[in-house]
Amino acid sequence: MKFARRQQADRRRIDMTPMIDCVFQLLLFFLVATHFEEEARSMDEAELNAILPQAAAAMPMISKPREIIVNIDRNGRFIVQAVERSEAELLDIFRRARVNNPQQSVIIRGDESCPWKFIARAMSLCNKAQIRDYRVAVIPESAGPQPAGGPSP
Repeated sequence: MKFARRQQADRRRIDMTPMIDCVFQLLLFFLVATHFEEEARSMDEAELNAILPQAAAAMPMISKPREIIVNIDRNGRFIVQAVERSEAELLDIFRRARVNNPQQSVIIRGDESCPWKFIARAMSLCNKAQIRDYRVAVIPESAGPQPAGGPSP
């Protein structure tokens, strides 16, 4: 009988270790959060009491700049913004875009019957202009051919 009482007493004990761990973690979190707030105040980065102007056509600063889309027709002509461009003009467009935006991206859309060398040449021009973010647009096989004037990738 004496042995049975000892088991009941052990079952009623509550282990406080997890609760103490949670309390210490909360304490550390609030100490660190308070430190960051004080540091921001000391660097004059605290909230500014100002009324900001409104703008109807404002865009968030995190918006990604537009990609340059290079269309290559079946004869290997480079078309940018509905204007046929030479390789020199295309390289100039890429270089100017790279100066304005170091993370400029280019989408190369080649006609299905266009020889690969023209697509490779557009990729080479991207590399010359130091644009590393370029992609060749294709239609996935499951989508099938698109009708003329339909959506393109």
